[in-house]
Amino acid sequence: MHDVERAEPRYRRVLLKLSGEALQGRQEYGIDPDVVAEIAREIVTIHSWGVAIAVVVGGGNIFRGAAHAARGMDRVTADYMGMLATVMNGLALQDAVEKLGVQTRVLTGIEMDKVAEPFIRRRAERHLEKGRVVILVAGMGNPYFTTDTPAALRAVELRMDVLLKATKVPGVFEHDPLIDPEARRFETLDYMDALNMEVEVMDATALSLLKENRLPLIVFNLATGNIERVVRGDKIGTLIAPNARAVLVGVE
Repeated sequence: MHDVERAEPRYRRVLLKLSGEALQGRQEYGIDPDVVAEIAREIVTIHSWGVAIAVVVGGGNIFRGAAHAARGMDRVTADYMGMLATVMNGLALQDAVEKLGVQTRVLTGIEMDKVAEPFIRRRAERHLEKGRVVILVAGMGNPYFTTDTPAALRAVELRMDVLLKATKVPGVFEHDPLIDPEARRFETLDYMDALNMEVEVMDATALSLLKENRLPLIVFNLATGNIERVVRGDKIGTLIAPNARAVLVGVE
């Protein structure tokens, strides 16, 4: 067993937020089974450390409600379709994790008892206590919210130590790194600073909820091994936390 697998985790209860785009890999659309299998492997590794883990998945690789609403579709209808896309992603992740021998439960914000259990906080906590990976889909069951907000809400409800947001970017930057290649990354940042900066990696509703409940957020790049690294406590990405001093690091 390699060193990462033997590592003592810094966090014992984590909620991992995955975008739908993370599951599509380099494809233009849909689910890449190899990418899902790699994410599942990392989840199983973290689970083997004794970490209680819940996962919130988005649906943008299949259907993005806000984008379709902007093109003329009724916003509520579009958002419900987006929620259904998250269910498909959640079932794909469940299949991949269980193929590696770890029990999972998919809990949904919209009742659909043929494929998933309804989200009930005490039931979710019981699954975590029994050592199951909990996959949370369909957001809160309400339109007009991105999956950031239900991720923050579930992290607070389930008394997580940290919310981990895996993205395509390495963290929060002082400027857009696509425009300014010399832009520096924040290693740490206070919630109020993040709100004032209107950072694009997490919506303001979710940030405000995390700030109010003093729950740390780590934004990091979903590269192979990074989920394990961040749970282990390696300083990657950006830690947004109460009273954290704004610390910038150089171009990487």
